[in-house]
Amino acid sequence: MEVFEFETVVVGSGLAGLAAAYHSSKYGRVAIVTKSQLDISNSYYAQGGIAAVIGADDSAELHIEDTKTAGRGLCDADAVEILVNEGRQRVLELIELGMEFDNKDGELVLGLEGGHSRRRILHAGGDATGKLLTSFMLQKAKEQPSVSSFENVTAIRLIKQENCIVGLHAYNFVTQKNIIFKTKAVIIATGGLSRVFLRSTNPYTATGDGIAMAYEAGAKIADIEFIQFHPTALFVPGKEAYLISEAVRGEGAWLLNRKGERFMKAFHPLAELAPRDVVAFNIYKQLHNEKSDHLFLSLKHLDKQAVINRFSHIYHQLKEYGFDMASDLLPVAPAAHYMVGGIRTNLDAETNISGLFVCGEAASTGVMGANRLASNSLLECLVFGKRASEKAAKLVDPECRVPEVEPIHIDSRNEPLYLEMQNEIASLMSANLGIVRNEAGMQKAVERLSEIESGYNDFKNEYNLFKIRNTATVCKLIAQAALVRHESRGGHIREDFQSENPEFENHSIQQKNVNMQFEPVRK
Repeated sequence: MEVFEFETVVVGSGLAGLAAAYHSSKYGRVAIVTKSQLDISNSYYAQGGIAAVIGADDSAELHIEDTKTAGRGLCDADAVEILVNEGRQRVLELIELGMEFDNKDGELVLGLEGGHSRRRILHAGGDATGKLLTSFMLQKAKEQPSVSSFENVTAIRLIKQENCIVGLHAYNFVTQKNIIFKTKAVIIATGGLSRVFLRSTNPYTATGDGIAMAYEAGAKIADIEFIQFHPTALFVPGKEAYLISEAVRGEGAWLLNRKGERFMKAFHPLAELAPRDVVAFNIYKQLHNEKSDHLFLSLKHLDKQAVINRFSHIYHQLKEYGFDMASDLLPVAPAAHYMVGGIRTNLDAETNISGLFVCGEAASTGVMGANRLASNSLLECLVFGKRASEKAAKLVDPECRVPEVEPIHIDSRNEPLYLEMQNEIASLMSANLGIVRNEAGMQKAVERLSEIESGYNDFKNEYNLFKIRNTATVCKLIAQAALVRHESRGGHIREDFQSENPEFENHSIQQKNVNMQFEPVRK
């Protein structure tokens, strides 16, 4: 059992974790713990961009309004104001640090995406914003002498006494050693969980580990029933879903059904640029009516060279799949993309457990509501990553001895069972908790997930069996919250309750050994 001591331990190396680590480095020693390599994260693969009020025709009020409209009545007003106002400052600071966003003749190029009333999306490398921005922050974090990184190390359990964090238990896949990090603050930035679905745009690491760990420690989980399905992921049988950025529709791409019709014009005044939940739901209906597994995205009517210049990364990736982005009809279908809810935090990114902070996709800060506005996610990482670090720095060291921790090990004989159970859970989630849900399906999911969870509850010290239990727990949280929300709102659509219900304009709150509660939205 290795033991290390740090002022702050950041779990996750996406943009939120790197921002938190960079800002925390001013206040003491920081560990970045990531279960794979430092550059594998949802942030790294983000093609779209980062939303900020930069344009002369834009304003904070408009960005706030667009965010709230997309959030369908579940955004906390104070959190949205912080996101928009501080977000602009964070982006300008990045530029001062040397981050280069795309510009033309010295002016920043601003893109348009679904749900935005103005062009306010900054890009880097055309469609490689996440990669360039995350790489930039990774370099900045690594330059700080007080930052240490631990790759291929997975967080297992939060160690706390009373209601205070005193450490983190982790496991190193390479050395096969257990690690204890003594610390007064843990910042969870583990990203989302969309890999619990069969078809997802997320890297293989996005399985909700941080959610499970926080829930087990007694943290509150909010609004986890809202899952955003990205409308346009490439559909090639037998291949991974490859994300085709919303920015492609922002530049004029059309969605066409099998008859070649632009169907979105009939359902929303913004057509292809309607909020994501609206577009994904209407694609679902088209697929259902046509008994098909995909429809098409077309850029054939746009200037070919302009398409290649603007989306060079996507263009070359699609070439590898055998498609010419500018001249072929691209087969697409929705895929699980973003967890809208998460671990509930206050405005300083702190949870109900003292010393436990969360930022990025793993958090429910109150910003996203029932449906994330495109390109607000990278902004949220920057804003609340900094807030988490500043609040963590003010914590007093707990005068506590770290208790004895039972080590964990990996038995490779359990790996086939783990993969089998992961596939079963993914099939269960895709069939019953996808874009459109109903009571019978969700009830079936809850019952089977409960069986799996209880069946593996006693295997806390073997990693594969521990992961099966964790995945079942997280998926059960989604299913239970969805089951009690008797309405359709944002990323939660029910066949049996097809409209919004004002009685459910509240956050769902789940906590271990506590009955589910609803918390009023801060207007």
